[in-house]
Amino acid sequence: MLLGLDLPSGSWLATLVVVAIALAGLGIRVAALGIIPGNRKPSTGMAWLLMILLSPWVGLVAFVFFGSNQLEERRRRRQESVTAAIAQQAGDLTDVALPAGAPAYLSSVVTLNRRLGAFPLLGGNSVEVIADYEASIAEMAAAIEDATDYVNVEFYIAAWDDVTAPVFDALVAAAARGVTVHLLFDHLGSRRIAGYRDFVARLAGTGIDWHAMLPVRPLRGRFRRPDLRNHRKLLVVDGRVGFTGSQNLIEPSYHKPAHQRAGRAWVELMVRLQGPVVAELDAVFAADWHAETGEIPAITVVAGPAPRAGSVTDVSGQVVPSGPGFVAENNLRLFTTLIYGATRRISLTSPYFVPDESLLYAVTTAAQRGIDIELFVSEQSDQFMVGHAQASYYRALLEAGVRIWLYPAPAVLHSKHFTIDDDVAVIGSSNMDLRSFALNYEVSLMLVGEPVVARLRAVEDAYRDLSRELTREEWSQRPAGLRYVDNVMRLTAALQ
Repeated sequence: MLLGLDLPSGSWLATLVVVAIALAGLGIRVAALGIIPGNRKPSTGMAWLLMILLSPWVGLVAFVFFGSNQLEERRRRRQESVTAAIAQQAGDLTDVALPAGAPAYLSSVVTLNRRLGAFPLLGGNSVEVIADYEASIAEMAAAIEDATDYVNVEFYIAAWDDVTAPVFDALVAAAARGVTVHLLFDHLGSRRIAGYRDFVARLAGTGIDWHAMLPVRPLRGRFRRPDLRNHRKLLVVDGRVGFTGSQNLIEPSYHKPAHQRAGRAWVELMVRLQGPVVAELDAVFAADWHAETGEIPAITVVAGPAPRAGSVTDVSGQVVPSGPGFVAENNLRLFTTLIYGATRRISLTSPYFVPDESLLYAVTTAAQRGIDIELFVSEQSDQFMVGHAQASYYRALLEAGVRIWLYPAPAVLHSKHFTIDDDVAVIGSSNMDLRSFALNYEVSLMLVGEPVVARLRAVEDAYRDLSRELTREEWSQRPAGLRYVDNVMRLTAALQ
């Protein structure tokens, strides 16, 4: 008998199960209130709590798989050891003096970067900005063809296709003539590309020493949040020449027939570097190679060849690595500090602009204090959830006075860079979104000096000439249904 009712024994059992599930759900909700907010941003904590309060069992499963950005113990120990070694070796280097006329606040930014990522600001670099997709492939292939000692290659996505064949052919040829060739690519980032199995089979028949980064293999004890990814893009040849930026090692439509039919291609930006800062890129690669293999590859610090004609010379540069292995969100702190330091002009380019509160406040505050600030994004995003989450911020940006430029579809503006006044530029692999700040391994390069900023400004001017401006009037007419989807996707973006 239950509550005075004479029920069959089967009903007793069913009732007990229902009560047990209800009590367990209540227990999950109560426990979540005291566990979820710990060491999380308020917005992230609230998003997880909302999910668990609405559906405790679904929320619990999601939280188990996606609620932590902690690395497994072995990887964490490896990263800590190599980071400490880099910091010790870099400790003997002094930061180069800032160029004459540089704003005073930049010295504190250099200090911030060094404390976060260990690398000093180094002078005497030459920089070439490469805005053409296939031109960057050709430049990387040419550098590899000149390699005599080693080539270190690291890309979030790598694929061997008609566009990237010059790079892979050069890597194979380099390995055949005795050059040490190391290749890293992200496991999930590359695995989702059509032809992945053929790609790794083809690599196995070469002399390239390759590894997939952050492999998801729970049965082998490698369990972690599956969407912790290595998003870096860099290449170093003999310690003399380096490349970094936004471009993956794949053809510009990512092997997707729908993109090819629509004429959708990715627009990227890379830089070719010579000088001391190349060694910092090499050290980032060495840390990632050690994390995957337990080995630390040799790094050569050499005087590179004379700067090529047309490059910007005597540029000061500082590499800032970021990712789950660092205590702070290094890239976010760099970005917000520079934005707050601006006095005249800010130009931001990011394919996925889904800021946290600190970055949103920095950007809107800059606009409200009279800074001329603009944001370049794609007219049509290639990702449904991120595209709608990004759109949810447009109203706040436009009302603050930020000018939003929409790069025309079907192209996807995938470049990741920004300039502050005439003083500093940042380029790298990092988007301005929650994922790049909290979940992805990224690499950013800060470049100081008016000449190199002018080169980036020329790229921004070209974007502006092709783009159309989104106005407050146009955005105010966005249908209510789309605004609803925008806001829901904004909430899911906070589940970091």
